[in-house]
Amino acid sequence: RVGLGASVLSGIEAALWDLKGKAEGRPVCELLGGAVHTSLPGYATGGPSNYPPDRLAEKIEFYQSLGFAAVKLGVGSLTAEHGYVLATDPGKAADFEAAKLEFVRSLAGADFKVMLDGHMGNNSSHTWDVATAAGVARACEPFDLFFFEEPLHYTDPWGYAELCRESSLPIAGGECLTAAYEWQVFIERDAFDIGQPDAAFMGGLGEFMKVARLFAERDRKIATHSWGAGGGLMQNVHCGFACANTVILEIPAAYGPLHSEIMGDSFAMKDGVVLPPTTPGLGIELSDEVKERYAF
Repeated sequence: RVGLGASVLSGIEAALWDLKGKAEGRPVCELLGGAVHTSLPGYATGGPSNYPPDRLAEKIEFYQSLGFAAVKLGVGSLTAEHGYVLATDPGKAADFEAAKLEFVRSLAGADFKVMLDGHMGNNSSHTWDVATAAGVARACEPFDLFFFEEPLHYTDPWGYAELCRESSLPIAGGECLTAAYEWQVFIERDAFDIGQPDAAFMGGLGEFMKVARLFAERDRKIATHSWGAGGGLMQNVHCGFACANTVILEIPAAYGPLHSEIMGDSFAMKDGVVLPPTTPGLGIELSDEVKERYAF
């Protein structure tokens, strides 16, 4: 959000890391200092919470059928009749999310990792304030959330810092932030328990590693953000494995051919965990055939 230039640099830098890795026959995570995890959990990034509850059950069961043992769901509900609905009343918002998580726990069990995405507390006419976000967080505490993502607007580091102090749930965020100096505004205030950098647009893999170190210095964790095609996913997988404070990887589930044909078998997930990449470079191959088929 601090400027298009950072995102443009991300693409150039990713290409250079890929070339260097292929030239040396080493995966990029090794060039970044080495894979420091033998595996990392991967979660299905689930988008909105489909309703009524039987539709939500179908979504979770689908992700489980793909091998995921963790999922992130959005606050509010998405129905064919009403579209996306997010409660603005603090009490109603808290009650709705607690009931949703109680249903998810009854369906998926205690060992299934569940995350909740606040979508920055936004709906068409209202944005959650700290009191609303804190009330929702308190209502969700009994259901062992892995993290509560961005229940406040991305421009509010002061509110996030207050929320982190008030909530026993890990508060995550930062998917919109680019360049280390923008991240520092949040990191220096301990605005996130878990940061969510995205190497594919934040300014490069080097910026990702710098931000991860800043979080580690304050004893905070990171969880990769990744919402794009195969090249973007692999950038974040390599960075995630190279950072000691990574706790989980975001995986766009049921991805299409712009993921699978570019990544080949370089992305490996088994029994709900992602394995360290071993293919030289980023593990992506953009063939002429693929470029012609997806000419856009």
